[in-house]
Amino acid sequence: MDISPDKQNIDQLFSNTTYYIDFYQRDYKWTKEPVERLLDDIFYRFIQEYQNHKSLDPTKEAISANYPWYYLNTYVTNTVEGKVYVVDGQQRLTTLTLILMKLYNLSKKYESKTDKWLESKIAGWAGMEYSFWMNHEKHEPILKDLFEGQKDFKEMDVSSGITAVNMLDNYQIISRLLDEQLSDKHEFETFAMYFLYRLVLINLSVEQTNVPMIFEVINDRGVRLKPYEILKGKLLGQIDKIEMDRKDYNGLWEKQVQAINDFKEDEIDTFFRYFLKSKFSNAQSEGKYFDGDYHREMFSNDVNNNLKLKHNPSEVKRFLEQTFTYYTQLYVKIWKAYSHYDSSYEHVFFNRLNEMDGQFLLILSSCKLNDVEEDEKIEKIAYELDRFFSLLQLQNAYESNIFSQTLYKISSEIRDEPIAKIREVFDKYLLEQLSNRRNSEASQPVQYAFFKNTGINLNMRFKRYFFARIEKLLAENTKLNMKHQFEDLVTKTGPKTGFHIEHILSRNEENLKLFNDDDDVFEQERNRLGGILLLKGKDNISSSNEPYSDKLKSYDNTLYWNETLREDFYKSKLDMRDFKAKFALDELVPFTDKFGPEELESRQKLLFKMIRIIWN
Repeated sequence: MDISPDKQNIDQLFSNTTYYIDFYQRDYKWTKEPVERLLDDIFYRFIQEYQNHKSLDPTKEAISANYPWYYLNTYVTNTVEGKVYVVDGQQRLTTLTLILMKLYNLSKKYESKTDKWLESKIAGWAGMEYSFWMNHEKHEPILKDLFEGQKDFKEMDVSSGITAVNMLDNYQIISRLLDEQLSDKHEFETFAMYFLYRLVLINLSVEQTNVPMIFEVINDRGVRLKPYEILKGKLLGQIDKIEMDRKDYNGLWEKQVQAINDFKEDEIDTFFRYFLKSKFSNAQSEGKYFDGDYHREMFSNDVNNNLKLKHNPSEVKRFLEQTFTYYTQLYVKIWKAYSHYDSSYEHVFFNRLNEMDGQFLLILSSCKLNDVEEDEKIEKIAYELDRFFSLLQLQNAYESNIFSQTLYKISSEIRDEPIAKIREVFDKYLLEQLSNRRNSEASQPVQYAFFKNTGINLNMRFKRYFFARIEKLLAENTKLNMKHQFEDLVTKTGPKTGFHIEHILSRNEENLKLFNDDDDVFEQERNRLGGILLLKGKDNISSSNEPYSDKLKSYDNTLYWNETLREDFYKSKLDMRDFKAKFALDELVPFTDKFGPEELESRQKLLFKMIRIIWN
């Protein structure tokens, strides 16, 4: 490897060299803060000197003799087949180009003779081609619009992507600041001379083939790139540039990355972490290796023995065309269902409501490359995860740390396995955790002895989720429409439009007598799931300590589950009779006179039967 340093001012930097942006470089991402900081630094030095030398003519000789040079930083280039590629520094060089464009437009405003000179620092002839020296080939429309300065900012073309958007935004910041700082022609021309002659950068020209390695080292020691941005260089940097252009591997990468990042900024890093954990971690402790710089772990011995991406261009191309493409598409499909309700993958959405993202790990693990069971596995795994989580919660056996650790064990056992094995693996760990929690062997995934006393002690969000599932079961089996959006039942809070948990039994003398005036028993019993309801806004709150018969009136026209306490809910409802008969729900009856220990136990048993219907 050979590195050649070269000190240049901006006049030399932009004179006869076209700088290409290599394919592993990230977009132009500088925003307001770094742009303003750069200009503040430049003007801080300039203004100090200008106050002392206002009387000087703005000539090269005067500026060079009286204004000290100012070091801007280093940029790194690599020449391949006659083309000069920017390895590091494109953010700064692009911003300098935008400043030159503003100076060029100011030169026309002041009718300054610097206009042709400034124009030549922005674009020019390099051999047979005329181009911008900072050659963002995909973003020429916005460069032309800013350079010509004829259009209103709102009319300028930023359709080529985030680089164009940031160029336009930053040019407007630069334009405002330069208009504020440069008040007349003399100051403008002096600044233009200072900018071009006294601002200095060091060019490091790297003559070697492993440029992505240099790119990674530079950014690790400076403002770090995201892992996926470095990974791009480590992968695409192995492919011959001619083949890169012919098959457009860069386009493939950018398309898949953008599809995922559209859901959430830098979500692609999360994808890679889930993908690597799903395929190479058998325990949570192993998965932690991918939480940091996973791009390094991909080239470690253990992972690379499988992926074979290290110094292997042919395998890199296969990885991009097949593995990367398939699993990013799968991830997008999961994210779509995760973001918005889709009846085909409804449990993916339900898991989001319970703030469970473990399904990403499990689905990626279960699906092998180009899996013919993909669609079925997405919903099946999401359902089994929801069932696993819910049955542990409802039987007071959920422990978050053990649950997280278990997901990795499940992942390792369903990896690339057929869909028929999924329930078997989930049930194995469900029964294991129930047994450990109860210190006795659990023979069934759900048992009434474990559920009997479950109630208000559950997590608040899960309580709302549970009653939303009960509501959905009733609506679907009685051919009724849900009165509220499922998501609202789980997530909406607040005194007016939100949903809250309320006791059926108020604390009063009449209700205490039903429990032999035993305060401890009364509290324990009324807190069971059969003794609480989900109500909207101020429903039931206003009823305070009213007797049950009066409270019952406030349940009219609320949720269906609440209305099942009322006799009029059952009148002339054949679908309700069919539902009750189909699943032997003998406890599905109204309680109009009183609500005491027997009625509460009946409601708890009814919920238990409904749990067995919902979670199979």
